[in-house]
Formats: sequence, C-alpha cells, structure tokens
Amino acid sequence: MTTTTPDHADLAPAAPWNDPSRPPEERVETLLARLTLEEKAAQLSSAWEDVEPAGPEVAPGTNLFGRVGDLDTTARHGLGQLTRPYGTLPRPALDHARRLAARQRRIIAQSRFGIPAMAHDECLTGFTAYGATIYPTSLAMAATFDPALIRRVGAAIGTDMAAAGVHQGLAPVVDVIRDYRWGRCEETYGEDPYLVGEMGEAYVLGMQSAGVYATLKHFAGYSASMGGRNHAPVGMGRRELHDVILPPFERLVAAGVRSIMNSYAEIDGEAPAASRRLLTEVLREQWGFEGTVVSDYWSLPFLVNAHRVAADLTDAGALALKAGMDVELPDQRGFGPALVEAVERGDADEADVDRAVRRVLRQKVALGLLDPDWNPEPPALRAGELDLDKPENRRLAHAVARSSAVLLSNDGGLPLPATGRIALIGPCADDVRTMFGCYSFPNHVLSDRDDLGNGVDAVSLRSALSTELPGADWVFAQGCPVREADGSGIPAAVEAGRTADLVVLVVGDKAGMFGIGTSGEGCDVEDLRLPGVQEELVEAVLATGTPVVLVVSSGRPYAVGRFVPDTAAAVQVFLPGEEGGRAVAELLSGRANFSGKLPVQIPNSPAGQPYTYLHPPLGDRQSWLSNLDPTPAFPFGHGLSYTTFSVDGLVVDREQVPTDGRFTVSVRVTNTGDRPGAETVQLYYTDPVAQVTRPVRALLAYAKVELEPGAETTVHFEVHTDRLAFIGLSGRRIVEPGEILLHAGSSSADTPNTVSVELVGEQRDASVIRHHAVPAEPK
Repeated sequence: MTTTTPDHADLAPAAPWNDPSRPPEERVETLLARLTLEEKAAQLSSAWEDVEPAGPEVAPGTNLFGRVGDLDTTARHGLGQLTRPYGTLPRPALDHARRLAARQRRIIAQSRFGIPAMAHDECLTGFTAYGATIYPTSLAMAATFDPALIRRVGAAIGTDMAAAGVHQGLAPVVDVIRDYRWGRCEETYGEDPYLVGEMGEAYVLGMQSAGVYATLKHFAGYSASMGGRNHAPVGMGRRELHDVILPPFERLVAAGVRSIMNSYAEIDGEAPAASRRLLTEVLREQWGFEGTVVSDYWSLPFLVNAHRVAADLTDAGALALKAGMDVELPDQRGFGPALVEAVERGDADEADVDRAVRRVLRQKVALGLLDPDWNPEPPALRAGELDLDKPENRRLAHAVARSSAVLLSNDGGLPLPATGRIALIGPCADDVRTMFGCYSFPNHVLSDRDDLGNGVDAVSLRSALSTELPGADWVFAQGCPVREADGSGIPAAVEAGRTADLVVLVVGDKAGMFGIGTSGEGCDVEDLRLPGVQEELVEAVLATGTPVVLVVSSGRPYAVGRFVPDTAAAVQVFLPGEEGGRAVAELLSGRANFSGKLPVQIPNSPAGQPYTYLHPPLGDRQSWLSNLDPTPAFPFGHGLSYTTFSVDGLVVDREQVPTDGRFTVSVRVTNTGDRPGAETVQLYYTDPVAQVTRPVRALLAYAKVELEPGAETTVHFEVHTDRLAFIGLSGRRIVEPGEILLHAGSSSADTPNTVSVELVGEQRDASVIRHHAVPAEPK
C-alpha cells in the first residue's frame, strides 16, 4: 500500500505547537484545538507492528505475540505510542533503530500535523532488547539495600533506551509482595513498602535523568492476588491497601514519576482499569499526579471478558476513559475507533478525551517530539553505533550481582578451598538462563529457541568457578532438570558427591512466561517446594555425608530452611543476570565479600503462606492456639558476611516528640572481624498500643556502611512522624500519640538495641504524606 503524505500547510514554522519558545501549555492547547475527534483518539492509542515476514536473521516462530496491526490502518489519524519496537524480535539493535525511524516517518506522514509517536519498551532487568545488558532481577536489586547503586542502573538503562529512540520504559514494579507463591515476586523489590519505595525511587530518578519516562507497575493490589495466582481477585481491606500497597506509589508520584500502569487484578469487585477511585480520586486528586496512566496490555478487553463490567470494547473504552485512563497499550481495541464510537453514541464525553490528550501532548512537548528539529532517526542510528551491552554496563551488572547475593549461613563451608575434589551439582549450575529474569530478552522472547543464543556474553557458574579456582578438581553432575519430574540423573549426582571432598549444590528456577518457566509472569506455584524433583536431589546429596554448600538461584523464596542445618553453608541469589556466574564465583571463592540482605523471608514450611514479616501480633507463633509455627528460617533483612559486625549504642535525641515533629536516631556499627566488609544497619519500629492492630515491627530506615577491620562509625537517621502514620478507625491516615519502640540491628529478628520515644499532642491527620524518605548519614 502506498502512503500519501497529507497537506502539511499547518506545519509552517510559525505553527505555535512547533515553537519551543512558547509556553508548553500554549503549544498543547493550540494543537488540541485543531485536532478532530479521530485524531484525538489516535493520540490515546498504540500499535504493535511486526508486519515484516521473518527474514534470515529472524527464525520463524520467534514472535510470540503475532501480528497486531499495520500502521497504514492503525496510524491513519496519527498515533500515541509505538509498542515494543525492540522487545519483540531478535534483530541487531541498529536494524531495529532503522525500522523504528521508518515507522516514525510513516506515522508523521499520516498525521495531519506531523505528530510522532512515543515509543515504549520493557526494561525490568535491563532494556528488553536482543543483545542488551541483562541485569539482576528487581528482587536482587532490593537485596543490595543500596539505592545509589540502583539509581546508576536506572540511569544506564535509560541512557541505552534514549540512544535507541525509546521514550518510555515499562518499569519499575513497585508492588509489595504479600504471597511468595505469586510468580512475579522476582519483578518486585520485596515485601516491605519502605524498601520498595526506596529502590523504586532510585530506579525512577536514574531512568528519568536520562530523558526516558519510567512507568510504575501495577496500580494497585496486583501482588496480593488470592492464592498467589496471576490475575486473580484481591481480598484486601482498606488498611492493607493504604498502609502496605499504596505507599510506594504515593512516594514515587511525589518524586515525579511520569507514568503509571494499572493492575490486572480486582479489589473488592472493582477492576483498577475502570476504577475512578484509584485512577482519579487517589492518584490525581489526593496525590496530585500529573503524568499519564497507561493500560497494562489488553486491560480494556479484559473489562469485557475477564471482569465482565463492560458489554463490549466500546463500553470498555468509555469506562476506562471516564475512570482516568489516558493511553491504551499495546494496541487499540477499547480506544481508537471504538472510543470515537463511544463519544458519538453518547457513552463517553469528548471533554474526557481532551483531558487525556492534553496529558499525552504535554509529554510529547516535554520530550521534544513537537520541536521543528526533532529527528525520527534515533541518536544511535545517526551515530552509526548502538552497543546495548557496553563494558560499563557489564561492570554495573556485576556490581549489583555481587552486592545482592545473601550468605544465609556458614558453618565452615565457605570460602571454597582452592584445591581438592569439588562436585558441582544441580540444574542451575551450568545453564546461564537460570540466572536471568522473566523479562530478560532470552527468557521473555526466546524461551523456546535456545538455538538463537542469548545475545550477550554470559558464563554459567560452572564455567566461572573453573576459572576462579583452577587448582580444584571439578566434577559436574546435573542431577535433574529444573522443572521436569526426571530423577534419572540423581544416582550419578550422588556418586559424584560421595567421592568428593565438598559439594556445591545449585538449585532454583528457570524464569519464563505463563507457565513456560518456574518463576515469572503467570508462573505461580501451589506451595514453596523447589520445582520439579530438586528437593529429592537435595535430600539425596545431603545424605552422602559430604559437606554441602547450597546455592539457591531463584525468583521467589523457597522453603529451603529445613535443609540448611545439614549444610556447610547456604547462599541465596535472586536470578543475578548475565554477570551472575562470575560474581557468585568470586563470592564463593572468598575473593569478594557477601553484603546482601534478604528483601523477603526464607520460609521453613512449603505451605506457610500467605505470610510476610509485616504481620500483627496475632500472626506470631501462638503455640497454645495452633500447632503450626510460621517462624521463618531466615528473617527479612538477614544476611551474613565473611567478617562480623556489632550494632550497638542506639540513642534517640529526645524522649518526647510532637505528633507533627522529627527526631534523630543514632546507632554505632563496628567491624569486629578480620576483613573489610559492608553491613546494613536497620532501624525498625513497633507501635505497642494503637487503635488498630499494627505490625510486630516495620522497617523505618537503613544504611549500608563499608568498614575496614576494627573500624566503627555512627549512623544518624532523621525521622519525621509522617513515617509512623497509619489508617485509623475513622478510615483516615493519622499519627497517633503514644509510645513508639525503636529497634536497631542487622535484621528484623536481630535487633539487640531498643529505645522508646513518646509522641505527644493531639492525634494528627496525615492524609498527605510530606516526608517519605529517611536519609541516613554515617559519621
């Protein structure tokens, strides 16, 4: 089909919407006034175009999503967004850049006012493009307890996306884990809303510093789905929603995030994609969000066939628009022509269309897409080079992988000896894809195409250990697959372990999508046993009597606590990315030191769900009421090192604080061991008596401190009482007078220091949280 370029008489240099010297609002309003209803609806729509047949560099069957539209049809009135121009097919990056430029030219040619589209792509563990750096998962990032490091990750990913011509990244996920059985645990920053907010803010500020808009996911409640099932209903009260789920979103709105994506779940029968309460009353009116709300993929059709709150796609588009949805992704089913129909038949108000278009055009103006010198060719294409896995990216991925590994226990098994016979056993020891998250390009797009490779240089733990410790006599046995119920290799693994001086046993996940993997979107589990027959492998190898170092590489915490007492050491890594093999090998050899802390608990019981450390007293062990013990094997915040630390000298600067006041907490940390290391000092609080039940303890602040042997420092935390607010009996968020206990230590269960502070004065309304972060200052 030949595309005819419209008459662009309106695009004379004097066109106000193309004049960067004019105020942005004037540019937006002038252009909006010229758009027809069809052109407005087009700005709220997207297209996922893969019309080219598979070429020699794209093997048939690699496009998992199918053909979703032709720009000659979907962009005949313009277009709001281009969906995943890099994240769909395994082509060289510059080839993608050329195709993106060509698509933008087609969109501009068909738009009466020459308006380009915003391009978006996934970026959860790095830019989801073939050949782009694969960073550790978000859960691993959280285990670093190092927001400065994660801000660098966000900036690096944003820099690559900007060079590629991508304007919006679909990350981070700031859902708070409520049930470890949920497949998407690996995509989150853990089970504590403060830690999730810290890490999410770091990622967002990093990405947006590079000129790429971040997108918060998933607003709201998705992670609390019943039974840990993807897309399941959420049974949640107002307090859990507002005290646990919403705080990270609220904090990042205050930090200036540019976009938010709805949740697929439903809360008390209300689908977030059609929830005016969430998308307008909370997000806009209470929090003051000024960016765009984009739909999670196919959320509008789901209003028809999953939630059954809309009769058809036209009805779905009208409902979502009225609720506060601005852009439909990944294509145009409820918006686009269906939205035009909804307005024409009176089911949707054109004023609501204008409201959403304003938000879209504001972002296009801010990104420079309407400037007269905007170039459809991405910067990297103009430069003739687009390296998405640069050495500095790899070094950063390595730093995160090394900083995120958690030493659970060590009874002399680590560091590994440099000599002797060592058996390396397990399905995750020699498969690099067991180190990648579900949104990495290999596991997301190429999960059924091992023959196409990974696009990046990644070495397995087996290869890395043989390089790290060349003097050891290594013997390898897989034992069993990750997922399949095939134990035929277990006898050979037992024999390898029986004849070795030491065993390194590597078990865990291979991430994927919708049941293809054992972790990831749609890869939910019934309980927390290791996948497949891996538990049989662990039991058989432990029974040999040979000392075992257990390494778990997984996207969720598995109930391995019951195995740990029989091991010489145990390590938890959360899918550590392309540099994971090298980083973990350095830690196991002792060349590097462990510093990661658990952003989740490690449970003892495979069926002990749902349960996180943020539980009220009634969730503690009550032996006189139940025979079940929910105590985890390893608590939130736990993590050992090759050195030792003491945390003491907890002091608060005042005994009484107004309910609208501040106080400063100081605590001393000392490296009491014989080698350098980093300790994360953690400050928790308890509200002993409140008008509603409160968590046994909750994280208030933390600081990661590096110390030489024998060195000490004092960390100061300045805390505003906003951090102690909760939803009271009235249903409003309050700060209540009364005693607050402060606990400091090395984990949520290791807090040898306790002091109290009394909040005095009147109960205070805290509907608007003004102070989200607690900066730590080591002295």
